[in-house]
Amino acid sequence: MSDNYQFGVRGTPEYVRACCEASLKRLDVSYIDLYYQHRVDVSVPIEDTIGELKKLVNEGKIRYIGLSEASVDTIRRAHAVHPITAVQMEYSLWCREIENEIIPLCRQLGIGIVSYSPLGRGFFGGKAVVESLSAESLLYTHPRFNGENLEKNKLLYGKLANLAAKHACTVPQLALAWLLHQDNYIVPIPGTTQVKNLDINIRSLDVMLTEEDLKEICDAVPIDEVCGDREFALFAKYVWHYANTPAK
Repeated sequence: MSDNYQFGVRGTPEYVRACCEASLKRLDVSYIDLYYQHRVDVSVPIEDTIGELKKLVNEGKIRYIGLSEASVDTIRRAHAVHPITAVQMEYSLWCREIENEIIPLCRQLGIGIVSYSPLGRGFFGGKAVVESLSAESLLYTHPRFNGENLEKNKLLYGKLANLAAKHACTVPQLALAWLLHQDNYIVPIPGTTQVKNLDINIRSLDVMLTEEDLKEICDAVPIDEVCGDREFALFAKYVWHYANTPAK
């Protein structure tokens, strides 16, 4: 990823409304089912952002409100303004940091978790392991897909591949099945550009796992043995750990 690339987050009420109106126009729809604040603007009280989204709900322009990469404090404060329906977080076998704080909080508040990158940004689908990465791919510069980090992570893939053979499924199916067994309010959103991969992912629903199986899978991919940061350096300051907003 180019060092010149710039990225920012805006959560002001005016910007929130303008973005929603623009989305409605582009999509040519009268309302949006689930509308996220995708990353948190730490310069704006979350009450201001959610307050505007609440107005959009009352106006019938959106039905449900979601957050992405929000901290525990931000989720609590947002939920107090208007019920939050879903929190989108990175969650996979090699990214389990939300298990100690975010998942218990969402369970307590009745908020669903939408798991993005459930296959470890394609790693458990074989990217950089069974298929090479193009130099044009963003993953080519990702910390976990480079150099010594990648070589060490490949060992974890191999362990999971052995377990997948034991369960008569593919590696991505086992990785998704593990996630689907965590709780019924956790929904993974694996992405793909190929129909064959979509079919493979759907069949993960047929993989049944016991508590012993789940532990064995976790033990095969110990989180402290995953090498490399989970996020590009450019986006590291926008992850949920740093997503607290000013007091209202």
